[in-house]
Amino acid sequence: QVQLVESGGGSVQPGESLRLSCAASDFALDYYVVGWFRQAPGKEREVVSCLTIRDGRPKYAEFVRGRFAVYKDHFKDIVYLQMSNLKVEDTAVYYCAAVFGMSRCELDWHFDYWGQGTQVNVSP
Repeated sequence: QVQLVESGGGSVQPGESLRLSCAASDFALDYYVVGWFRQAPGKEREVVSCLTIRDGRPKYAEFVRGRFAVYKDHFKDIVYLQMSNLKVEDTAVYYCAAVFGMSRCELDWHFDYWGQGTQVNVSP
């Protein structure tokens, strides 16, 4: 059973940083693509980034490019979403997801496995 667990959410002020973690349970991420998504209240879920672990080259949605970075821990099955210069509009529940694959991801891919989400609140 593929399981993903997000952590690291919290409340910060605009301009501050947070790092979210996506930990894989009972499977190795090496053969998977990991995506980060978010859903703000009253809005549809949107993709934030994707990373094919074997490829190593992430892709980012335009609205986070230059502020967010995604990377995998070298030794653990954890993928991080480092969020910098956070804005009020970044407030959302953030989810990680995974799908088996080794070619470089695209932001519109379908993902099979989802975590439970972690809340990020950005307010003055």
